Amino acid sequence: MPHPSSRISNIIPSGKDGWEVHFAAWQRKEAGEPIVMLSVGDHDFDTPAETVEACVGAVRGGHHHYTPLPGIPALRDAMARISTQCTGVETGADEVIVTPGGQAALYAAVQGVLDRGDHAIVVAPYYATYPGTFRAAEADFTVVETRAANGFQPDAGAIEKAVRPNTRAILINTPNNPTGAVYTRAALEGLADVCRRHDLWLLSDEVYWTLGGGEHVSPRALPGMAERTLVINSMSKSHGMTGWRLGWLTGPANFIALTVNLNLVTTYGLTDFVSHAAIEALNNGYGVREIAERYAGRRTVFLDAVRGMNDVTVRGSEGGMYAMLDISAVEPDDEKFAWAFLDAEKVAVMPGSSFGEAAAGHIRISLCQPEDVLREAAQRLRRFASTYRSKAA
Repeated sequence: MPHPSSRISNIIPSGKDGWEVHFAAWQRKEAGEPIVMLSVGDHDFDTPAETVEACVGAVRGGHHHYTPLPGIPALRDAMARISTQCTGVETGADEVIVTPGGQAALYAAVQGVLDRGDHAIVVAPYYATYPGTFRAAEADFTVVETRAANGFQPDAGAIEKAVRPNTRAILINTPNNPTGAVYTRAALEGLADVCRRHDLWLLSDEVYWTLGGGEHVSPRALPGMAERTLVINSMSKSHGMTGWRLGWLTGPANFIALTVNLNLVTTYGLTDFVSHAAIEALNNGYGVREIAERYAGRRTVFLDAVRGMNDVTVRGSEGGMYAMLDISAVEPDDEKFAWAFLDAEKVAVMPGSSFGEAAAGHIRISLCQPEDVLREAAQRLRRFASTYRSKAA
C-alpha cells in the first residue's frame, strides 16, 4: 500500500508506549487468570442511574440529530457554570467548547496554540497521551521532570531553563495522573510568572479537580492568567462517565471561537442524546459527591495498608484516582518490578517510567477497585517486596 503520513506514523514513533504490562495483564485476565487489575484508571462502577435514565429519555424523546459545532447551548451553559466552580473565574458559555472527552479537549488546545516546529514544555510525570498529542501537531517538546522527594511539585526555575525562543506553551496536570500530586498555589504562581514573562500559553489539565482531597487551585485564577490559560476538563472522572466521551475546553472567547473550526473538520459536533444527558448530569451533580467520597475513602484505606512497609515509600498520592509508590529500594527497574509482581502475585500495576523519567523507580496504583481488593493488593505487595528483597540478597 502507499506510505501513511509521517504525522500519524510518528505519534508513537517507537511503537512502545509503556503500557505493555497492563495489556498483558488484561489478556491474561480475559483468558481466565484471577488478575487484580490496578493498572488502569477506569471506574469499577457504572454511571449514576439518573444520568443513564436521562440519556434513555433523550433517546426516546427524539434527540437523534446533529448538534451545534461548539455544543448545545444549554450544555455550554452548564459547563461554563462548572468551569466557574473549577477555576474560580467567572466563565461564560462563549469561553467553553464541548469535545468528545478530555483527550479531544487536550488535542484542540495543542492544535490551537502550536504550529509545526513550535516548542512546548511538558511537566512530568505526565499522562501517557501527552507526547503523542504534541507529535500529532508536529511540534517539538521538552519534558521537565519534577522531583519525587519534593512530592512531584513543579519547579518554576527548572521549567524556565527549558524555555526557547520558539516555546509557545507549558502543559501541566493537577491533580496529577499518575502521581496523585496536587500542585500547590506557590508552585502554580511560579509557573504563572514564567508564562507571563515569556508570553506563553498554559495548558492546564484539571480533569481530576473534584477528586483532589482538598482545595483545588486553577492557574486560570491567578493574576494575568485567564487570557493565557486553557483548561482541559472532562465528565469521565467527576461524573463517572468514562465511556460517554464528554469533555470541554475553557479559554478566552476569541480563542474558543477559532476552535469551532477544528470541530467542523474533526468531530462535527457531539452526540445529541448524550449531550442532553450531560446537561442533566451537570445541572444536578449526579454522582459527583459520591464519587469524590468513594475515592477519598479508597485512598485512605490503601495508604493505611501500605504504611510502614519496608523500603516502599508513598510519593504524591494526595488526590485523583491513583497512588504512587517508590519501590526503587526494592528494585530500581520499575518495569522489571511490575512484571515480577504480576507473575508472582497476580496484581497488575503500571511502571512509573511509563509516565516519564521523574516516576522511574515507582509503580502507579489505580484506586479503581473496592476497598477489600485494595487491602488484599497491599498485602500481596508487602509479601512480594519482602520476598523479592530476600531473593535479591
